[in-house]
This record gives sequence, C-alpha cells and structure tokens, in this order.
Amino acid sequence: MVEGVVRGQYAAAVKGHRYPVEIIAHCVWLYFRFPLSLREVEELMLQRGVIVSHETVRRWCLKFGQSYANGLRRRRPRPGGKWHLDEVFIKINGEQKYLWRAVDQDGNVLDILVLNRRDTAAARRFFRRLLKGIGAVPRVVVTDKLRSYGAAHREVIPSVEHRAHKGLNNRAENSHQPTRQRERAMKGFRSVGGAQQFLSAFSGISPHFRPRRHLMTASEYRTEMTIRFASWDQVTGVTGLPTAA
Repeated sequence: MVEGVVRGQYAAAVKGHRYPVEIIAHCVWLYFRFPLSLREVEELMLQRGVIVSHETVRRWCLKFGQSYANGLRRRRPRPGGKWHLDEVFIKINGEQKYLWRAVDQDGNVLDILVLNRRDTAAARRFFRRLLKGIGAVPRVVVTDKLRSYGAAHREVIPSVEHRAHKGLNNRAENSHQPTRQRERAMKGFRSVGGAQQFLSAFSGISPHFRPRRHLMTASEYRTEMTIRFASWDQVTGVTGLPTAA
C-alpha cells in the first residue's frame, strides 16, 4: 500500500531517498512539533502502514530539520522593534551549560545559542550573532537584571534603549517552556553541538505550529493553522507533487 507507493511512483521524490517527501516531512514535523522520541515516531508511522526505522528518522531530522526551519523563518514578517533576551541553564552530558534566546514582542524566536558561560563575553557574542543574523537593530532590548547584559549592550549597541527588569521579560522566559518539555522527553542533551543543532531547528519549526491560541476563536485558530500547514507544505516541497494512484 503506502510501501508500494514509496517504492514506485515517488521513489525519486527526494534525491538519494527512496521515501517520498511527504513521509520525510511528516516524520520531521512529528519529531520537532511534539515531545516524541525517535522510536515513538517510528511507531506512529508503523500504525499508518509506513515501515521506517528510528535511525532513518534521526538522519532525516538532522539533514532536513534546519533547512525546513530556515524556510519557515524566511516566510515570517520582519521582527518587531522590541527584542526580549534571556538565558537559562541546561544540562548537557551532566554538565551545566546556558541556553541564550531572543524573541520579539510577538514571541517569534529570533535566535538561540548554547554557551558554556553566562558572563559578559557570552552576552557580547550572543548580541553580535543576533544582529548579524537578523540584519537589523532593535528599538528596545529587554532583559533581566543580569549585569552581563548591560556591559555587552554598552559595547555592542549603546544607542539602543535597554530595559533591565525581570517582570518585563516574561515573553522570553515563557519561550523556554517548550524547550524544557523537549529536554525532559529526550532525557537531556549529549553534547553542546548536538543541543545547538537540535534547538536551532526546533526553535524554527515548533513555534510555527504554536500560534497565540488564547487570543483566537476556534474558527480563527483553525484558519490560521490551515495557513501554517500550507506554508509547511511549500517549504518542505510537498505542494505541487502528483497525487498517488
């Protein structure tokens, strides 16, 4: 059935892969959208009649996750003028590291960076990476009261208003919650590089399917999700493929 389609009409849908792009994109979506293990994705696909190993799903996520995330980011409107920055500790192979994150006033993730420290040098590095990646300068930067932010701000973007107040930074702090959920499901990360790679793709894919539902009616939410799924299909290359016989 599905396996026959895989080996037949769509065998060359993705160069070098015998599975069609629909299956690859669906597995990547499942893994980055929900707190699932690779083996759980394998099981869900088996229930739908698709035989694919968890190791294959892992390779697909590594190969396509970041490119899908980048495609979604390019389709987003330019970030707002107020950026919220925050950092939280994460355990990587039993050692404490720090996850730096920036979001705009609408909760869109601008960038993330995993670093060993939370000092001025780390804050400065994150500021510079953020400005280079976005290609724009914010109107206001909101952080908590960590002094490293103030020192890095004075060095990198002294002309930008800086508001340091823990109560004003709930937007960034709340954006860490999906990451915490995934961290628990994955039982932590094994390396800094692996954490950076996963979270970079995760922060581009997961928020795309998490609109601010509490501000919408049920019909508005369904309409918005339909639009977002259509964008996902375009980014992953599903749109425009022929229909299976």
